[in-house]
Amino acid sequence: MTDTELLFNPFLPGFTEDPYPHYQRMRDLDPVHQHPLGFWLVTRYEDVTALLRANLSVENRNLAGGIVAEQRNELEQFDTAFGLSMLDRDPPDHTRLRRLVTKVFTPKAVAALEPKVAALVDASLDRIAEERTVDLIEALAFPLPFAVISELLGTPPTDHVRLRELSGTIVRSLEVVTDEEVMRAIAAAEVELTALMREIIAWKRQNPADDLLTALIAAEDEGDQLTDDELVAQVLLLYVAGHETTVNLIGNGVVALLRNPDQLRLLRARPELAANAVEEFLRYDSPVQQSRRITTAPYTAGGREIPPGMFVIAGLASANRDERRFGPDAHELRIDREDARAQVSFGAGPHHCLGAALARLEGRVAIGSLVRRFPDLVMAGDVEWNGRLNLRGADKLPIAV
Repeated sequence: MTDTELLFNPFLPGFTEDPYPHYQRMRDLDPVHQHPLGFWLVTRYEDVTALLRANLSVENRNLAGGIVAEQRNELEQFDTAFGLSMLDRDPPDHTRLRRLVTKVFTPKAVAALEPKVAALVDASLDRIAEERTVDLIEALAFPLPFAVISELLGTPPTDHVRLRELSGTIVRSLEVVTDEEVMRAIAAAEVELTALMREIIAWKRQNPADDLLTALIAAEDEGDQLTDDELVAQVLLLYVAGHETTVNLIGNGVVALLRNPDQLRLLRARPELAANAVEEFLRYDSPVQQSRRITTAPYTAGGREIPPGMFVIAGLASANRDERRFGPDAHELRIDREDARAQVSFGAGPHHCLGAALARLEGRVAIGSLVRRFPDLVMAGDVEWNGRLNLRGADKLPIAV
């Protein structure tokens, strides 16, 4: 293979620690890139936003073949619910599934959660104050969104440690995987996590309440064409997406502040910037690095025609650092950046993230409260990254207060 063919090589040492120089090189040299493994990668802001809003598919059955199709088919053999979440469906199924959960994530409903989120954050900060030196992911970034999504769904107490391990494995299915061992681990995690979701659903049938899971079960029982496998798939998506991405937002945001002390000082001096700071954290180090679409007809991006049946990766993290959109300082953290909200970390178009308002709320309260509470907050060791290409984030973040 030539250097051009290997322009996107996420297996290079240090890629997951800092992928942004690699993305910049792609934006400059080959912004609509055909990879030798058969997929395409789009990296400039203008092309990424157009791709996300285009009338393209997300259903694997539309793939023309190749390694991605083989992976999807292999995972589907292990799990009948695989590929049935709203994230993996086109209209009309996507429209129907999304409608069932949208009412829980209205701006009014999310705003009403702020006192609960603030109480959870304060309790975590109290424990951090006692221990003085902690892993922020374990102490705050993971337990907060996990508790919130569990309460929204109305799920019984679960083994959150095991659930975190399984979800951390399962989100690798959002990447192009070439390692057979990783594929087997994903398949095993799918089977175990699906079984756990079925147990939770069975428990909820016996213990209905005023929560999202009860509402989804009721929708199924009322003949809204929500099959048992579809029900499992939506609950699994909400559980995993409801905490994995926000863990990254909080962790990556705090890393960015600690590595840019001038911005940390600015946030302390101007706490009213907290909401805009979250937009900048989302732009600067996106919790979700990629989205994907599948072409069903020839599609033109950046002057290149992509054939039908192709798996196309929308480089969200790359688009968020595109100098053509955010200016020559796009690689810098600026929490007062006026157009930070133009970031595409939540996607765009019909698959725009349903939980965007909730993630913004959790990020604003968690990070804002942390920096206000602890004026001597510092890094207490090296950041350990989770090694993922898509849901990339800090796995361990030692801090001292």
